[in-house]
Amino acid sequence: MNKVLLVGRITAKPELRYTSSNTAFLRFTVAVNRTFTNADGKREADFINVVAWRKQAETIAKFFDKGNLIGIEGRLQTGSYDDKDGNKRYTMDVALDNFEFVEGKNKGGDTSSFSEPSPYDYQDNSVSVENDPFAEYGDSVSIDDSFLD
Repeated sequence: MNKVLLVGRITAKPELRYTSSNTAFLRFTVAVNRTFTNADGKREADFINVVAWRKQAETIAKFFDKGNLIGIEGRLQTGSYDDKDGNKRYTMDVALDNFEFVEGKNKGGDTSSFSEPSPYDYQDNSVSVENDPFAEYGDSVSIDDSFLD
């Protein structure tokens, strides 16, 4: 199994490019915070290269900017190339399969370009007593949740 899940911030404005056969692609880096702090008490980050293709690349280039939080689902992909001195260099990228808008708005607070709310945005879905849809059923209901233990 080869599966990668990341949530991090884009480190630079994504720039859309095209192959010689006019296929859209995008290479960008995501900074992902580590879950622990170093000896100085500071949280470090890993900088992970991501490659997106076609419609996903176009969408990310259109709606994301430097500093935006993005959720990534993909797979590790290795590659190699010869540098200008003829040395073989090896690469490892995350090939994007899916992505999600994690923040509901961009850094400037403008939500006009985002049509999809983030699942991480808080919404108060409580029901007031005056509008209780179960009020006509009388007594309160007791639910035994001892089976959860």
